[in-house]
Amino acid sequence: MPDIAIIIPHYNDVVRLERCLAALTANDLAGCEVIVVDNGSTRPLDGVRAGFPDVRFVTEPEKGAAAARNRGVRETTAPRLMFIDADCVAAPDWVRVGRAVADRADLVGGRVEVFDETPPPRSGAEAFEAVFAFDFRHYIEVQGFSGTGNLITRRDVFEDVGPFRGGVSEDRDWSFRATARGYRLIYEDGLRVGHPSRRDWPALRGKWRRITQEMFGQTGGGAGARLKWALKGLMMPVSILAHLPRVLRSPALSGPRERWRAALTLIRLRFTRMVWMLRQAVGREI
Repeated sequence: MPDIAIIIPHYNDVVRLERCLAALTANDLAGCEVIVVDNGSTRPLDGVRAGFPDVRFVTEPEKGAAAARNRGVRETTAPRLMFIDADCVAAPDWVRVGRAVADRADLVGGRVEVFDETPPPRSGAEAFEAVFAFDFRHYIEVQGFSGTGNLITRRDVFEDVGPFRGGVSEDRDWSFRATARGYRLIYEDGLRVGHPSRRDWPALRGKWRRITQEMFGQTGGGAGARLKWALKGLMMPVSILAHLPRVLRSPALSGPRERWRAALTLIRLRFTRMVWMLRQAVGREI
């Protein structure tokens, strides 16, 4: 019987799923069960199934990564759960490090390193992501949650906290529910996966539109919450001044062109988010 279940939600991202599974096979998977939970993709998975015969594929008809991850947990009895996303690339020692650090806390989140899928020079979106995307140390140690693209927990913890919930930022929501019940969350820098940067403005805008919708969903939607949300939205342009120095000094960027592209994307995104948040505060769609 496997002692670790590696759960991967997937929807219509076959090339990246193949890359994810290829990276996992470079790990020592003894005692591990790898489960891909497909959300009813329209693109066939026959080639992936043939290429990775030791991976178990199941289909979850309910849309959303939350439902897919919950289905993955139900499909296994392994006492340890490792979550990774289909577009992530696990380091060759990801499972080994996971085994070594799993008992240090009830929830362990790791490092997510951004990489580009396109040749240089970087677009504004790629440059922005190189600076700001997937700062799991900050998420865990400052904001108190871990993303599910690189997370370890135990089955008994999951069963006590309950399943991921759709319609909100499910990883934030689940982490907050877990820590509210007294479970301990830590960051482990040696637990590493890679994640591709958003390559252009439409992709970056889509990501942040989804995040903004999920975060607003967690406010409760009452009059007081809407007022606070509107005030937070009005502060978005002000936050540009706080984050511009990080762009201009970031070692992740090469040369003034990348820095200015990242800076302009930062400005554009913060004003866009302000408009979205004000619309949400008055009950309009974004």
